[in-house]
Order: sequence, then C-alpha cells, then structure tokens
Amino acid sequence: MAASAKEKPDLTKKVHEVPHKPGVYLMRDRFNRVIYVGKARDLRKRVGSYFMPSKLAQADIKTRAMLDAVWDFETHTVQSEPESLLLEGKLIKEYRPRYNISFRDDKRFLVVKVDPTEDWPRFRLARFKKDDGARYFGPYAHAGALRQTLNFMRKKFGVLTFGRGSPTERELKSATYQVPTRLSEISAELYRERVAQACDFLEGHSREMITAVEDEMRKSAGKLDFEKAAELRNMLEDLRRTTKPMRRFTRHSLPSSIDPVSDVQALGDALQLTRVPSIMECFDISNISTTHVVASMVCFRNGVPDKDNYRRYRIRTVDGQDDFASMAEVVRRRYSRVLLEAREANPDAAEFSQENPTEALDRAAATFVAVRLPDLIIVDGGKGQLSSACRELQRLGLHELPIIGLAKEYEEIYRPGRALPLILPPDSGALRLLQRIRDEAHRFANTYHQLLMKKRIGESILDDCPGVSQNRKNLLLRKFGSVNRLRKATVEEIAATEGIGPKLAEDVHRFLERH
Repeated sequence: MAASAKEKPDLTKKVHEVPHKPGVYLMRDRFNRVIYVGKARDLRKRVGSYFMPSKLAQADIKTRAMLDAVWDFETHTVQSEPESLLLEGKLIKEYRPRYNISFRDDKRFLVVKVDPTEDWPRFRLARFKKDDGARYFGPYAHAGALRQTLNFMRKKFGVLTFGRGSPTERELKSATYQVPTRLSEISAELYRERVAQACDFLEGHSREMITAVEDEMRKSAGKLDFEKAAELRNMLEDLRRTTKPMRRFTRHSLPSSIDPVSDVQALGDALQLTRVPSIMECFDISNISTTHVVASMVCFRNGVPDKDNYRRYRIRTVDGQDDFASMAEVVRRRYSRVLLEAREANPDAAEFSQENPTEALDRAAATFVAVRLPDLIIVDGGKGQLSSACRELQRLGLHELPIIGLAKEYEEIYRPGRALPLILPPDSGALRLLQRIRDEAHRFANTYHQLLMKKRIGESILDDCPGVSQNRKNLLLRKFGSVNRLRKATVEEIAATEGIGPKLAEDVHRFLERH
C-alpha cells in the first residue's frame, strides 16, 4: 500500500531537466520496476515525445498500455549513439522489461555474429544464436541503429561487416576499406587483431580504457613527465597487442559435485605458489553508470565463500568510469586498513620494525587471525587492472603477496612480470574455483550497486519537499541515514538537525506523511 500511495512525479516538468545528449532511458512503474528500456540520439526530444497528448492519442494498444503504466523515468547519457545501443542491449538483458519483451518480434531483434574459424572473420547480422562455435553479441532492439554501429566499426577498426568468405579482389583494394589501411596492405593475422579490438568494443570495455589511457598519456607529456608518458605508451601497446586465441571461451557447465579442497590445491599447483591459497580475496569494480561506481571484495576460505569477511566500497577519488584508478583505490584502502588493524592488534610490533609488513603479519597471524593477509589476491580484469593493484601493494610494502588478474573474455590469468597469460584447461578444478570467486565478486558488487540506486531513488523524494535545499537534504540524510528513518522521526528530532528549524521540521514531517 505504501508504494501505491506514493505521489506521481510531474514528468512533463522533469523532462526539461533531461539533456540534449545521446543515451538510454528507463521507464518505471509505480512499484519502481523497469518496464521499458529505450535509446535516443537526443534524450530530451525522445523522452519528451512520450508525454505529448498527440503521442497517446496516436499510440497503438501496447504503447498506450505502456504509457499508462509509466510512473517515473531515469536517463543515462553516453558519448555516442553506438554506445547508447550497446548500453540499451545490456540493460534489456539485465532487467528483462515487460514491454520490451511485448514489443519484440523476429524482424526487430538481431544479434551480431562473427566466426573466428574464418581466415578473415566478418561481422554479420543474424536472427538467432546457434551452437556453432561462432561468437554472438546482443540481442539488439533496433535493426537500423545496429547497422549504423556496424558501419561505425568498419570505419573505426577496418573490419568486414557483410559478405562471406575471404575478401574478394575488389574488397581488398576498394576505397571502402581504406580505414585505417587497405586490406591488401595487411596480413590476415593483423586483420584478426582488428577483429579482436572490434569484439572488445561490442563488449563495452576496452575502447573506454584505451581512451582514458591516451588522455592520461597526453597530459603527462604536456607536463613534461616523459617517463610516465612512456610508461602509459607501453601500456597502450599492451592493450592493443592481441595475444588472445581467436575463439570465444566456452563456459562448461559445472559438475554437480565440487571438491573445494582439491580445487584449492590444484590452483596452488597451477600458479606455482609457495603455499596453498587457503584464503583468497577477489576484487571487482561495478560501474554500470557514473552515478555510483562501487567495488566489492569477496573472501574464499578453503575454497568456499567466507561471507563474514566480504567488503564493499564506494569509489571516492575517481571521477567517471576508470577501472584502473578504481581498482587502485580499493586495493589501497583494503590493505592499508589490514596493516593498520594489525598494528593496533599487536602494539608490541614496534620491536620488529625491521620486518617487512608481510613477515610481521605472518608472525602475528597465529594470534590475530582477523588481520591475516590472503594467500592469493585476484583482480577482475587484465593487465591494466593488475598493474594498478600491484603498484598499490608495492607502496604498502606488500609486493611479495601473490596476485593475479583474471580476464573475463577468454579466462586468461595474468601474472606480474609475465607478458603472456596463463590459460588453464576449461574443465580444470583450478579454473572453476577462480570462476566461482570471480562470479561471486561480480554478484556482490552488482547487488551493492543496485542497493545504492534504490537508495538514491528513495532519497529523491526530498527534492520535492518545499524548503529543503540540496544542502539541507544532505544534512538530514547524514543524521538519519535514510528517508525511511527520517519518516519515523518526530518533529522535535528533525528540528534538532543542524540548519533545520521547528517550522521546516513540521513541513518535512507533514510532507513525508503525505508522500
């Protein structure tokens, strides 16, 4: 009943706050469920069109039903139209909105297929995913926009986006394929590197990473910090250099019985660790939107989740989506905290000041299990995330801690100081254990992200309360912790908040009772 009593926002007024930028919009019903996801070249024009009287009058039955159910909406801006298409597909798969499913037909939803067994793989549109060894991306809701995205990929990466088989003589020499070079001037191997980059783009990761690193490299060069610029240049070369096998890693179904102890031993052997990784900590970054970038740390003990030692973080020092910097922040916060707790738990450690932190903690672990360092650290990502984490460990004096990066796309294991990744057999217990801990970290991070989004939606009701500025809103939430707790507070308790007098306290109390 509480949800249905909530006052409906003035959506026509809210539309004026939407920017004229490309992006994705989510329509929600009165119970805050996502019922439709759409993309737009101009968010304000597209979203505003839904609330024009003429739209409702001309709409078909399904569209009218959707518009009648819309209670609120939210928008997410992106840099380009192709990015909005990719984000739209990602959110449709995540939320499974009822009206996207209702509007779907075979002519509208398409997938992108690329067959890595071809000498010159082509990106083609398909209706269905098949178990034929090819890689598939999607589904995507708008065929026209998807074809524009393939056109963008052809120009950006120089890949073939239609036709079959090896390139014809005309395709090799045609001006259509001059970007970045003619196909006749490169080898099939170099072409496959372009295909790998285009696949990364469709997955939504590496293009943003490369752009961020390029910008940082230019800034360093502009400040005459050529040493750092050279380091970033080498990182760019690593990102662009393709060492990946040209096949999509196939996730084998897990056996019904799992032997955690055996898997832990197998992982220790595969990584050639000096001791069995009984305690493992895995980090994952969740940045579905720039509003809340969060991270998770999950702990496995003897091959099974140790949920009492899970941790979650809101990224504080990073603007926008930067997985490298975010990973550095969370690793720094986690292990500086562990070192501080160890020092507080063992005040006599001053006499061992010549020990490095790892040795000191190993010695203290027998007494203070809670501050024991892990036997293995896992970061979700490839070389970039691993390098960022390693730099923070070195600054803390924890450079001897075993650490690896697990790249999701092909389940490659990156290790410090080694250029080539380790690839374990798909059916090995060691790899299955890594998949379990990585997937658990991903789940935990996404759960926290969704929690913050729900909290933000709940807090937004105060934006409509007369007399409550953004500063007063922050003061109230800082004192009471949430809108739900504020609802339960008395007028006197609200009035005791800094910057909130008796009259405004009465207004806030009355407003929350009505809404």
